Amino acid sequence: MDPLQSCLQYLKGVGPRRAADLQRVGLSTIEDLLYRFPIRYEDRAGFQTIASLKPGVAASIAGEVVSCGVRPTRRPRFKIFEMLVRDRTGSLRAIWFNQPFLQDVFRAHQRIILFGRLELTPHGLQLQNPQYEILRGDEDESEDEETVHTGRIVPVYEKTGQLTTKMQRTLVFQALQQLPDEVFDPLPAPVRARERLIDRRPALELVHFPPADASIDDLNRFRSPAHRRLIFEEFFLFQLGIVLRRRRADTERKPRPVVVTDATRDAVRCVLPFRLTGDQKTVVRQIVEDMKRPQPMNRLLQGDVGSGKTIVALMAALVAMENGLQVAFMAPTEILAEQHFINIRRLMEASRFRLTLLTGATPAKKRREIAAELASGSTHMVIGTHALVQEGVSFRELGLAIIDEQHRFGVLQRATLRQKGLHPDVLVMTATPIPRTLALTTYGDLDVSVMREMPPGRQPISTAAKPESRRDDVYRFVRQQLEAGRQAYIVYPLVEESAKVDLKAATEMADHLAQDVFPEFRVALLHGRLKQDVKDRVMGAFVRGEYQVLVSTTVIEVGVDVPNATVMVIEHAERFGLSQLHQLRGRVGRGAHKSYCLLLYQAPLSEQGRERLKALTDTTDGFEIAERDLALRGPGDFFGTRQSGMPTLRVGDLLRDHGLMEEARREAVAALDDPALAVSLGALVNTTWEQRFGLVGVG
Repeated sequence: MDPLQSCLQYLKGVGPRRAADLQRVGLSTIEDLLYRFPIRYEDRAGFQTIASLKPGVAASIAGEVVSCGVRPTRRPRFKIFEMLVRDRTGSLRAIWFNQPFLQDVFRAHQRIILFGRLELTPHGLQLQNPQYEILRGDEDESEDEETVHTGRIVPVYEKTGQLTTKMQRTLVFQALQQLPDEVFDPLPAPVRARERLIDRRPALELVHFPPADASIDDLNRFRSPAHRRLIFEEFFLFQLGIVLRRRRADTERKPRPVVVTDATRDAVRCVLPFRLTGDQKTVVRQIVEDMKRPQPMNRLLQGDVGSGKTIVALMAALVAMENGLQVAFMAPTEILAEQHFINIRRLMEASRFRLTLLTGATPAKKRREIAAELASGSTHMVIGTHALVQEGVSFRELGLAIIDEQHRFGVLQRATLRQKGLHPDVLVMTATPIPRTLALTTYGDLDVSVMREMPPGRQPISTAAKPESRRDDVYRFVRQQLEAGRQAYIVYPLVEESAKVDLKAATEMADHLAQDVFPEFRVALLHGRLKQDVKDRVMGAFVRGEYQVLVSTTVIEVGVDVPNATVMVIEHAERFGLSQLHQLRGRVGRGAHKSYCLLLYQAPLSEQGRERLKALTDTTDGFEIAERDLALRGPGDFFGTRQSGMPTLRVGDLLRDHGLMEEARREAVAALDDPALAVSLGALVNTTWEQRFGLVGVG
């Protein structure tokens, strides 16, 4: 058995109970533990002395607790835990806000390490909320105390559950001691040689316990030779799976590729007589060429808000249906599926094709009828939500699957929809432009088309950020627009942890606006807790102009089209993500009138909040915004959830290490082209890839 796959339970000092705690935080095997990198490194060969500390500079000190305890304050339920710590050069005060439990952690005469920034306060110099580690005291003293925890460059781990940084350091030290000198290395020797990478066993040792002469700067930037080796290894294994998935898709064959004749082109033009932008023409050409190939299409269409993706998708759908194939159009929410259905039905009135809507709200009897019509082929196109991938829905001949806003679907749902046809063409669309780094990973198995050009008549939207103190000015501006016959959105954030409070605030604001601010105009409220038929009624009335102001949570974020709406006011704009703000802004500017987006924020803004609002006021280019959003939030949050199809990476960071990802892809392609390596690497991917990266399997 591979020693790295050994259960942590059998590591010295672990046992069944601690093993269960470790498993709860995702650590089951020696490999899980060793691939959990330190978050930073401290040079504890020589700590700074208390006397040498400088205000504003982060540092580590080692000392002894003189005294400690909880101090109440004048604010109710707000307490301060205070400690006096000393070393041979002096003493220092450390405080922690609202952490009274620390009185059960610390006691006098313990030897401790504190890491933090020295602050100059009205009470003098002090460390505020420093990170801490107890060297001797309430944990068993071990023979490795000095060599593992001090006197060297020491790894500092993120505390997880009950697992402190010190416990992890001890466990990692023991795990490395009992690891044999030789372990299986998934990187082929030729790849290691070309990339000048060290072997796996020494890399695991050095990433946790670096030598005394290692560069602290390189370690803390994840740029040491050990980091580079292990990050490259993860990316290489990931790209092997992506490349294999792509190659296996290329061996699939559709029952029959589409044929495009002059008659087909005329039929499409009759139904959709639009003047296309240059980008739309290019993308339609790319899609139709894919549809004519014997292999199934796997294409991602990235188009900024309002660039006309739906028209392009409809052209592809008409080409498929003219060839006797069925089309499934999948949207992430019921309201968006219904909006697509209404718009597409209107556009396709002149065609001979039958289309239907299928969502979770479709009654059981109607659902059975739709299922029978799809199975018989009498319905040509179905628009719906994830209900399309549920059991009981089958097609006579599904030839094209269009998936809107892909990042809201799991890769698994995409695969399930594909399985409902005999290798149908798949067109994935997103209005959240995906930075190149992420496109290389999440969508490495797809061809990518990009639409940046806006259709004629779309005007840029003026965007301004205003503090809460300017609320009256914002209302005056909204009133001017309403008096000119326009409509306005006022959007509230709805954050899961505080959903009840947020919803109450939105409801109260709708009442306040209706009674006190805009009494002569009609104000409606729309939020996710309303029943579907009520949502539809409200939204329909707003589209028809029966309401002038729509107060809403972000259920209007994607898809809803109201050409007469020219103002978007976003309350608490600092609480929204950048891509979400851009999506909301895209709800206006859809008609002939000049449109505006006003971002109301509460001061003081965090650095990240300021950057987000600046990015939105600087540019309306969704691709630039996506790059800035990725830089601000990091890839883990870019799509919001694990279900997004983002890989679960243990050691690599898609933003920080994007150069290594590109190298790993090149090496993965080269390795799979080598007959001497291809079979063993294919077997490795088949046994580990799906579980390792939390994605749908390759086979």
